[in-house]
Amino acid sequence: MISLLEKKLALAMALAPFALASGTATWEMNSYGDFIRGRFSGISLGRDGRVSLAPKVDPVFASDQPAIWSIARAPDGTLYAATGNRGRVYKIDGAGQSTLLWTAEQPEVFAIAVDRRGVVYAGTSPDGAVYRIDNGKVTEYFAPKSRYIWSLAMGPDGALYVGTGDEGKIFRVDAAGRGELYYDTGQSHITGLAVDAQGRLLAGTEPNGILYRISAKDKAFVLYDSGLPEIRAIVPMPDGSVYAAALGGSVARRAQAAGQAVQTANPAGTVPTVTATVTVEAQSSEIKPPDASKAQTRAAPVPAAVPTPTQATALPEASGADKSAVYRINADNTVETLWSSKEENAYDLLAEEKQVLFATDQNGRIYGLAPDRGVTLITETGEGETTRLLSSGNTVLAATSDIGRVFRLGESPGAAGELEAPVHDAGAVARWGSLTWRAATPTGCSVEFRTRSGNSATPDRTWSDWSAPLADAAGSRIASPNARYIQWKMAMAGSGGRTPVVNDVTVSFLPQNSPPVVTSVTVSAQPASPGSTKPSSDTSTVTVSASADSGSGPSTQVLSRASGSQIVVSWQAEDPDGDRLVYDVSFRGEDETQWIPLKRGVHDNFASFDGDLFADGKYLFRVVASDREANPPSSAREGQSVSAAVLIDNTPPTATLGVVRRDGSTAHIEFEAADGTSPLRHCEYSVDASGWVPIMPAEGIVDGLREKFMLDLQNLTPGEHLLVIRVADSAGNTGVAKAVLP
Repeated sequence: MISLLEKKLALAMALAPFALASGTATWEMNSYGDFIRGRFSGISLGRDGRVSLAPKVDPVFASDQPAIWSIARAPDGTLYAATGNRGRVYKIDGAGQSTLLWTAEQPEVFAIAVDRRGVVYAGTSPDGAVYRIDNGKVTEYFAPKSRYIWSLAMGPDGALYVGTGDEGKIFRVDAAGRGELYYDTGQSHITGLAVDAQGRLLAGTEPNGILYRISAKDKAFVLYDSGLPEIRAIVPMPDGSVYAAALGGSVARRAQAAGQAVQTANPAGTVPTVTATVTVEAQSSEIKPPDASKAQTRAAPVPAAVPTPTQATALPEASGADKSAVYRINADNTVETLWSSKEENAYDLLAEEKQVLFATDQNGRIYGLAPDRGVTLITETGEGETTRLLSSGNTVLAATSDIGRVFRLGESPGAAGELEAPVHDAGAVARWGSLTWRAATPTGCSVEFRTRSGNSATPDRTWSDWSAPLADAAGSRIASPNARYIQWKMAMAGSGGRTPVVNDVTVSFLPQNSPPVVTSVTVSAQPASPGSTKPSSDTSTVTVSASADSGSGPSTQVLSRASGSQIVVSWQAEDPDGDRLVYDVSFRGEDETQWIPLKRGVHDNFASFDGDLFADGKYLFRVVASDREANPPSSAREGQSVSAAVLIDNTPPTATLGVVRRDGSTAHIEFEAADGTSPLRHCEYSVDASGWVPIMPAEGIVDGLREKFMLDLQNLTPGEHLLVIRVADSAGNTGVAKAVLP
């Protein structure tokens, strides 16, 4: 036997998880996946979720152009930058002094390369050419008669490879400037070129994102078909492996649509230029002139023209597909996907000794990718996109767009940084508790937090101001006003090359308790089943949906039931907070005002009652759902719903014989049928048990509480005859009367 104490303990254990459902909640960030959704300024994020100061980022060069499309480094360390939308090439010396080297007649210089002697080659678009810049002297070097020149690469023999669009052809130009078609890919655009350690050319294409290895004129091998529209960056490694970045996804189609709209607005003959309004991922749209009526605020990485019908067809947009990816094609041609994203586009790669860097369009982020695929966010440049990465001695240079700039990543941490967390949704208006964090703070370093809150999903001017600094890591009380949404930002300060490290931030809060909702109430009748308390599926009933207002709910339903049946009230309810619910069931007559309790403290979603407890009449049933078992009495909430009026009719109708006349083989009978509760629905008679014959009242339809009938029987044989009359009401109750005809 189980003791009463044991039963109580078992019940308490069963209810324990639910009692805490509406208690204090926490928003905790302690992993890479948690923090990466924030906005970083001077902050790095390790793969293990450790937040620290990022390497110092120093500005090297700022152009007056929307984007730097390409950068190249000469053997003497001089840096060259190619820009748009005025087609300029800049020279930056080792001291960071910049000069305008050349301005092209075309609006864009998408590609630049430098040979071993420091001679610069620049490819212009659209309808451009390759120009040679040697000691300030500019000459046209090669004109491929292609609309776009997207990429340039120097071969080990001094030959220049030129990747073009919109016919996807690669040209080889020897040292004397003689060019020939080297390989026709059949794609629309050659978006990336590189030369591997064996002198073989690697080419990335658009719109089918194919990476080729070209070993000789007209001889190529497909290393990888990425499934994304564009191979953007290619980095060959000494061991024969190749890193590649691909981008595309739904942005390609949006950019194409935007390009077509601009084309419609700008007739043929208008000089096309790429400006800040061109979508950064516009790899499938032609370069179009901007709408002069709109503000120009952003620059765009290289777009690509719409392919012609005779060339490759752009990949269809796939909902939910990856937007970008970084691959490693091993020396045995096997392929590994090292990183992918549905939100960010990877624009460039740079292989270092211990990791591969890649740059994206998420606030100009630069990531580090370890050999074991561990990803680290190194820094954000704060620009719209980091378009190119370049090694420069022991440092890394990063070119950006928004305003075309070049930055240098230092080897030691910066002096300060800030991390703005994503907005957290408490699910309801909440009372904020404390903010705690775990940090290692070397001498001279500091960490402080601020919070703000609001009731719109995106912070706007309706949100509170940032709070005063919170500096107690063990628990600083949040002063922001009660609201549904909250956000924090963290400021770090370093000292002497040292950095604080934070790896866990927790916000505690108490959500406002939301009331339960009773979504439906069903009333039915079913035969009593000994030993069973659950409603049976074998019911002969009419189901009644819930009505929150009995006065305007559905029309009255008649509850059919047989002798000894049960009335079952069942319902559906939910609680926004996930609290365990308890139910109270009550009823009242239609013309009454007082609710009479039937059952309290029900945990199932049904309750059954003996049908004989209810006299004939119309009733309403109410279900009240409460979360009182999961919340303190002061904050417990209720929700309720009321059924439509239900007509209970336990009494059968009556049939009363009136006039009975017999004349030979003919008999005339008059009778009346009546029911005190529900309308009559059917009437029939039988003579000498020969079968039932329907009969209609004088007005032609059985639908009232009282009906009069006249019956004429003919061809009766001599002698007595038994007449039985049966009448049924809308609840299924039947009444019978009989008469003996002499």
